[in-house]
Amino acid sequence: MLHLNDLYYFVRAVEHGGFAPAGRKLNLPKSTISKRVAALETRLGTRLIQRTSRSFSLTDVGRAYFEHARAALIEAESAEIAVRSRTSAPSGMVRMTSSMPTAQFYLAEQLPALAFAYPALHVVLHASDRMVDIVQEGFDIAVRSHFEPLPSSGLIQRKVSTEPIVLVAAPSYLEHTGMPTTPDDLAQHHAIMSSVSATTLKLCRVGGGDHVQVSPIPRFSADESLVLLEAAAAGLGFTSLPWSFCHGMVKDRRLQVILPDWHAGEVTTTLLLPPLRSELPSVRVVVEFLVEKLGAKNAVAASLPAR
Repeated sequence: MLHLNDLYYFVRAVEHGGFAPAGRKLNLPKSTISKRVAALETRLGTRLIQRTSRSFSLTDVGRAYFEHARAALIEAESAEIAVRSRTSAPSGMVRMTSSMPTAQFYLAEQLPALAFAYPALHVVLHASDRMVDIVQEGFDIAVRSHFEPLPSSGLIQRKVSTEPIVLVAAPSYLEHTGMPTTPDDLAQHHAIMSSVSATTLKLCRVGGGDHVQVSPIPRFSADESLVLLEAAAAGLGFTSLPWSFCHGMVKDRRLQVILPDWHAGEVTTTLLLPPLRSELPSVRVVVEFLVEKLGAKNAVAASLPAR
């Protein structure tokens, strides 16, 4: 029979890097935690942790078991919190993950307001461009910005915004080269490409219909949005970015939209949530906050310069 207490002691020992530090954190004797983990290994019939007087490390089996054990504890905790705090004020930790551009351009401005609105919440944001497994790694919410529909999964999907990817260039660049009036004109213009291997750009007419592929002159390439934004503002050439990334610089006249009747696709922002975590009051208020604030970007997109 599985004993959740032993699972708990095993996970905490791994998280704290040994029996002694886990014991200090839990205010328990080191021997208690060591014995419970040994009992767990006996029941499983395998060694989970290699320990000597100088080292403490997971075996391959132990590493796999730890990921599942931690996820099981998170779900057990979620079940208890959902019952105890169903009607209470939102509080506790909410762990979020997003890509770096999403964190920089969508979340950085909004999250402080969330913290002020709910002072009992502790919001933790992990920004990473790797594909995070939110269930196995214990996250409550993933904020994903994507060009294609997300695959089906056991996660709840909450779409919050869709916006165009526009073409922008610095006024100083356009004063030197002239304003392009058709997609074909871009073949004579310097481009700041969003992929180090890209040489062409696919454009769609606003409202649907025509699609064209253009081959500008690659002048600079980067796969990081802030770098693209600053390179365009410096006058290196034109680039393509989601409207909410660059509308501030357009408003300040550091950038100018070119070919407003065309865009380079659309980007959608979606919230992903493990089903059980989505019922927690703390997670629900964060989700509704993000839906309201990020959804407002649809209204921002409507403020594109007149076509």
